[in-house]
Amino acid sequence: MPLYLTDDQAMLRDTAREFMAEQGSIKAQLRHWRDRGCKDGFGHGLWKQFAEMGFTGILVPEADGGLGLGHVEAGIVLEEIGRNLTPSPFLVSAVAFVEGVKGSAARERWLPGILSGDIVAAVAIDEGRKHRPEATAMRAERSGNGFRLNGAKSFVVQGGSADVILVAARTGGSAGETDGLTLFAVDKEASGFGAASERLADSSMAARLTFENVEVDADAVVGEVDQGWAVLTRLLDAGRTGIAAEQVGVASGAMDMTVDYLKQRTQFGRPIGEFQALQHRAAHLYSEIEIARAATLKAQQLLDEGDSKAELMVSVAKAKAGRTATLAVQEGVQMHGGIGMTDEHDIGLFMKRDRALNELWGDANYHAERVAQLSGY
Repeated sequence: MPLYLTDDQAMLRDTAREFMAEQGSIKAQLRHWRDRGCKDGFGHGLWKQFAEMGFTGILVPEADGGLGLGHVEAGIVLEEIGRNLTPSPFLVSAVAFVEGVKGSAARERWLPGILSGDIVAAVAIDEGRKHRPEATAMRAERSGNGFRLNGAKSFVVQGGSADVILVAARTGGSAGETDGLTLFAVDKEASGFGAASERLADSSMAARLTFENVEVDADAVVGEVDQGWAVLTRLLDAGRTGIAAEQVGVASGAMDMTVDYLKQRTQFGRPIGEFQALQHRAAHLYSEIEIARAATLKAQQLLDEGDSKAELMVSVAKAKAGRTATLAVQEGVQMHGGIGMTDEHDIGLFMKRDRALNELWGDANYHAERVAQLSGY
């Protein structure tokens, strides 16, 4: 497919761009909730507005009341979220979680709340300091008609705010193996469940979750018992591509702010944007962002087509977008000079969002290695 948006997708982009700029701006959302020490890190009112705009139903099949669109459309919204640093549960709830529960009994219970903006979901995978889904050690043992969960999870974005958590646990095999994993949709009210939230660098919230003899019934199983790796891969591919799209937005937002500053800031009687050295750096950054955007769009298209090469391209996009966003925010802070290091200026906030997104579900190094492995090296 060509690497550009269709007319309908362009209309969605224009709608999302206007909405995020007006309702999801840094001042209206990120700074507002951060400065108030919000325990969730985002506004539930804005989440309801996402639902009213139809954003929460982009990946939900039409048969389940959603729009039945694809990853390209979800990425369009996520790029605008990144451009405005809009804090919201969209990435985890409306992308990763929705993709994970498609076709399962859990969708009947939880998707209506996602569609209406009344429910926030989380995905609990990692247990160590780095993203290693195959290293899952948390156990799920059969108990009556269901299972009993014991273990802990870390770096669970919005885990303390979530109404439901999609949890990866081991029903067989050993840590390091992809076989023997099962996914469970766990209600936050389950007895024995605990969450301790921590504020991340970008003011968003993540949690350390504990499960002590948490009982779930058979309907909580998402996919097949012991065959959760396929579902986990599907939701992670959706989430990682979504992160790449948001990182492209972060890079674009940082660059727009920087270029605007280069046009306004004067030195030696002329705008600093007229200095050739800074022009070269800005041109290089523009090129890198366009490459990252193209790689991300290709990954989204392949996912929507169900192409066998999608998994490889997802890691290409995550690695490229991550490194490009890091370049964009570093260049932005440096070209702003001293003011770029202050909290009063917004450019530093882009750097903080970049750091949080880079670590979620595999950093650039993780995905560069994964590209090599999937390519046969």
